[in-house]
Amino acid sequence: MAPNQILEPEWVFPFQWMQIGDSFFVPTLRPAEMIYTIDSGAKRAGIRVKCYVTHKDKHLGVRVWRIR
Repeated sequence: MAPNQILEPEWVFPFQWMQIGDSFFVPTLRPAEMIYTIDSGAKRAGIRVKCYVTHKDKHLGVRVWRIR
């Protein structure tokens, strides 16, 4: 199955519980779309985050840090 045929689940991001410096990892095959989704959610929550595409336990994904 091609990555563009795989549906992403509904993600609930833990923005309201994050302190500055906290991070979380989201596995995904479409990191650019995930970064856009995370940035949009952070903006609605009123916080700033920094996102990087990375691997964790052999899974491609996005690591998100709260910066403000």
